[in-house]
Amino acid sequence: MLAKSVIKQVLAKALSTGGDFAEIFVENSINNNITLIDGKIDTAVSGRDFGIGIRIFKGFKSVYAYTNDNSLQSMMDTAYKAACAIGDLKENIDINLMERMNTNIHPILYVPSSINNQNKIEVMKRAYKAAKDYSSEIAQVGVNYLDRDQKVLIANSEGLLTEDRRIRTRIAIRSIASNGVENQIGSEAPGRFMGFEMFNHIDVENFAREASKTAITMLHAKNCPAGKMMVAIENGFGGVIFHEACGHALEATAVAKGNSVFCNKLGEQIASTKVTAIDDGTMKNLWGSLNIDDEGTKTRRNVLIENGILKGYMIDKLNARRMNMDPTGSSRRESYRYAPTSRMTNTYIDNGDDDNDAILASISEGLYAKKMGGGSVNPITGDFNFAVAEGYLVKDGKIQEPVRGASLIGKGSDILMKIDMVGKNLAQGQGMCGSESGSIPTNVGQPLIRVSEITVGGR
Repeated sequence: MLAKSVIKQVLAKALSTGGDFAEIFVENSINNNITLIDGKIDTAVSGRDFGIGIRIFKGFKSVYAYTNDNSLQSMMDTAYKAACAIGDLKENIDINLMERMNTNIHPILYVPSSINNQNKIEVMKRAYKAAKDYSSEIAQVGVNYLDRDQKVLIANSEGLLTEDRRIRTRIAIRSIASNGVENQIGSEAPGRFMGFEMFNHIDVENFAREASKTAITMLHAKNCPAGKMMVAIENGFGGVIFHEACGHALEATAVAKGNSVFCNKLGEQIASTKVTAIDDGTMKNLWGSLNIDDEGTKTRRNVLIENGILKGYMIDKLNARRMNMDPTGSSRRESYRYAPTSRMTNTYIDNGDDDNDAILASISEGLYAKKMGGGSVNPITGDFNFAVAEGYLVKDGKIQEPVRGASLIGKGSDILMKIDMVGKNLAQGQGMCGSESGSIPTNVGQPLIRVSEITVGGR
């Protein structure tokens, strides 16, 4: 996307005031977004996003600037303005670049931008019909389709020059059930690091029916009682609690600044011996996967917690300096408008050795959180509050009536110690994660787990 000679000039200018590391990130993305409401197309938007980010380090100091203009003059001006924040002018900077080819471990079959919108809309209408036909109490269905084709070039003063292409596809179904007095919502949003062939791998009608099933179930549910309870949290998106309440606290963004409850605890027990937690960007074609991170480091399988022992953090280049550790392929950003930092990819609690049926059977009285919703967390303390999108009371080991309005309230470090049973049905759910480097696609996951005690908020 840029000539090697141009890259060398820009990097040299970026280092001309005494910086000890410079990086260029070039992005050229095509985005498509289609929305269908009540069976009719509401919006269909396509766009291109192009820009160049320039970052400079001097010790632990970092400066970032970007431009949409790829002319040499604009890039040199941007690099110089960033460099002026670093120090005084120097000259005779020599940059050597060695181009590195990356192995594509996430093969793409059909590039979405080559697919006619009518084909995309046909899939959306199938999802709409399945969701709407589920029950006469489904008052409204919305379907959103999106795809992104992102090409990046990354080069730095250490000699790296590499390119990558990331293609993602996602469909989100939102069903609203109504009895004329009140409404309840159910949603499903499968996505993959794939092209349009994703729809050969997933059953959109099944996801659509699941969204409507949740909405209808919650419409007829009674209010959840409040109090401390034993709780079973189902697989897939249930992993959002670990992601939010614990995962962010294992990112070097927090750890290097001392803003994490897990600082200086490598090798210590921070969770139940039942818990092994992993962040793995290499998992084939998953929503949060990458070939390389946004600094050009190859992604890898990072074991964060093993049998309750803290084994590692997720680390980017700048925080690797601060922590005197190696980067882990965990540096990510929403676009060229953001400087990258350590972020999650596909983060999950791994399968355990407890039978799923035994987990539920072991609960004399408690809550079964079948589906988790959104929530909030204090990244410094780990205190969290998450809504249960679909929940059921459990009595004498049997799932009873559905309940709504439930929320799980606690502290991440405490909950890790209270996970006392871990099942064998690991599954992944898709989401968008927001942090200081923007909003990025991430997977969360876990098998069915049991938490011995957690505060359940109700009505």
